[in-house]
Amino acid sequence: MSAQVPQNRITSLNGRPIRAEGEFVLYWMIANRRPRWNFALQRAVELAAETDRPLLVLEPLRAGYRWASDRHHAFVLQGMAANRKAFAGTRATYRAYVEPEHGAGAGLVESLAARACAVVTDDWPCFFLPRMTAALAGRVDVATEAIDSNGIYPQRSTDRVFTTAASFRRHLQKNLYQPLQRFPLEDPLADAKLPRLGSLPAELDASWPEPSEALLSGSAEALAELPIDHGVTPVDDRPGGWRAGRERLAAWLESGFARYHESRNDPVDEVASGLSPWLHFGHLSAHEVFAAIARREKWSPDDAADVASGSREGWWGMSPPAESFLDELITWREIGFNRCTLTDDYDRFESLPAFARETLEEHTSDPREHLYGLETFERAETHDELWNAAQTQLVRTGRIHNYLRMLWGKKVLEWTATPREALDVLIELNNKYALDGRDPNSYSGIFWTLGRYDRAWGPERPVFGKIRFMSSDNTRRKLKVGAYLEQHGPGQLFN
Repeated sequence: MSAQVPQNRITSLNGRPIRAEGEFVLYWMIANRRPRWNFALQRAVELAAETDRPLLVLEPLRAGYRWASDRHHAFVLQGMAANRKAFAGTRATYRAYVEPEHGAGAGLVESLAARACAVVTDDWPCFFLPRMTAALAGRVDVATEAIDSNGIYPQRSTDRVFTTAASFRRHLQKNLYQPLQRFPLEDPLADAKLPRLGSLPAELDASWPEPSEALLSGSAEALAELPIDHGVTPVDDRPGGWRAGRERLAAWLESGFARYHESRNDPVDEVASGLSPWLHFGHLSAHEVFAAIARREKWSPDDAADVASGSREGWWGMSPPAESFLDELITWREIGFNRCTLTDDYDRFESLPAFARETLEEHTSDPREHLYGLETFERAETHDELWNAAQTQLVRTGRIHNYLRMLWGKKVLEWTATPREALDVLIELNNKYALDGRDPNSYSGIFWTLGRYDRAWGPERPVFGKIRFMSSDNTRRKLKVGAYLEQHGPGQLFN
């Protein structure tokens, strides 16, 4: 291979040695669920080549994770189907596993690890995955590595938790040049000369059988057999999988990209990329997205300006839409990875900046004109038709338009009895319905509502205190929302 995975993307989880007599290298694919632009797969190929052993790729899907539903399951299952096809003609052996009931997959990874030279997995810093990988690494006696293939900037390259986008942007402007030279291979298996795995361990089919084609298609009949929430339905126009993610990227570059810097806040003239579900589930790599934009812009790393001002504009030396989008893809997306990687309180009220905690607590007892509980929010039954439309869009489509998502969060803060209750409501609604929920970036958005990555604002207001204020009336004046209300208005929630 012409390139190796950078050391700052490799984390040893248990310090165990490689077992030279092992039968294969195991790639436990749990977050970077794709066959391309994947440092974790690339590292697994490297170790298989070094040990002259076959490569076994295991992609499992649990049944008992919180907020498990037809929506999230279908997206992952469709990705598994695409992966099975992609790996079929390679030197690697791919195996999918879907739990038919909670706990049925217990022992699967340990069983394969007992036969392996080494275990490679994904270094995902959010949700239950860090606890799961740490627990597995502690139970096996073979080298286990977690590989960061989440973003352009290696998430463990700094021990500083950044508190503002400007400070993180300044850091990136000083330190991103080298990571831009070290992208993952587009196809890690293209030139791999690995021995083939003769047969899979017999206990796999006996205890953990391969899923059917019907299940991997995400069909309603197959999903109905699983112990997950069937009330949160799949989103038909957003199928999962690396091919679907690439197709969405290509379509957006041809349609919305050129107007992104001018119209990204317009809920009717929709120019947002819509890539977040594929990025979240690892079906699409941030590196691939960046490379596609760089090709379109005819750009190289030497074109970037030598600045460290933290400014959003004039940094990359690209067109205005490219500069605007890359600030979202890298600065705003990866500042969330920074916090989740280096702290374990990213989803708790106590992680807010001191000014935010103080001002919210000072105003907790302020009277609220409207108070709603979780069920009312969930059913989009507030007094505010614009908020209801945003919630309806979330429930029906798995997303909210970017600008209205900010308003959606601010209003929940205003209409709940305490800021802590507001946080619980936002996390529940987002993680239950959003295809890109349970993600470092989505936690950034939720907590921004309550002051993370922001500053104190004046004048001080009831309920909000010094937290940035947004209102539906101001949004109506700023944006044309008539067509949006028609599309997601009353009567549309369960249509």
